[in-house]
Amino acid sequence: MLRRYLHRMPTASVRHPHLSEPVPTGWVRVDLHSHTMWSGDSTTTPDEIERAVVESGIDVLCITDHNAIAGAVELAGRLPCRVVVGEEMRTSSGELIGLFLTDRVSMGQPADDTARAIREQGGIVYVPHPFDPMRGNLAEQALVRLADDGLIDAVEVLNAKTSLDSLNRRAVEFADAHGLLRGGGSDAHVPDAIGAAFVEMPDFDGPVEFLASLSRGRVVGHHWDEARPWSPRIIPSTSSSRLVD
Repeated sequence: MLRRYLHRMPTASVRHPHLSEPVPTGWVRVDLHSHTMWSGDSTTTPDEIERAVVESGIDVLCITDHNAIAGAVELAGRLPCRVVVGEEMRTSSGELIGLFLTDRVSMGQPADDTARAIREQGGIVYVPHPFDPMRGNLAEQALVRLADDGLIDAVEVLNAKTSLDSLNRRAVEFADAHGLLRGGGSDAHVPDAIGAAFVEMPDFDGPVEFLASLSRGRVVGHHWDEARPWSPRIIPSTSSSRLVD
């Protein structure tokens, strides 16, 4: 795996000290929530995310761009890590994430219809930043209804952009009360955020093994929401027919 990169390029461990800790043999570090320039609010280019993956040693990156999967599909064969194709889609009640997607899920639908659309293509329903009003969280009534209807697989209990520990603790309490798996992610919108939060878990192959491994996993990370340092740069276009969902 990519653990060797940590010894060659330890830059990310300066930002995220937990990256210097050892990982059990046969386990991987999985960031369940990240963004690229295919998201409307991120400008992270393929070159930048490739560098960030190398510097952090992340083994599996779930690319969950807003209402788009084209970036994840494009990067799956390029990055020096495994990529899970995901999407953070806006529902009529707030945001949901689908993981292991093969097709884009339309935005603006009711949350339960969105969750079913994710499941219909064999995907995993993951609730990001469930109690953080600054992150477009799912309305609590909709969140409870989805949990009661068995339409949630995992809850994000550590979002690195969530500044209040109390909000992440509420997510832990909600997940445990409803018997849901715990997840975590950087919610990276800039490349240096990669490595801020992730799950250490046994290696897996596909969504079924992913859920089994996640049940044994450990959420690791800290709050990190620094702005991108300014530099002159050109952002490639995502508007060509080859890249659009």
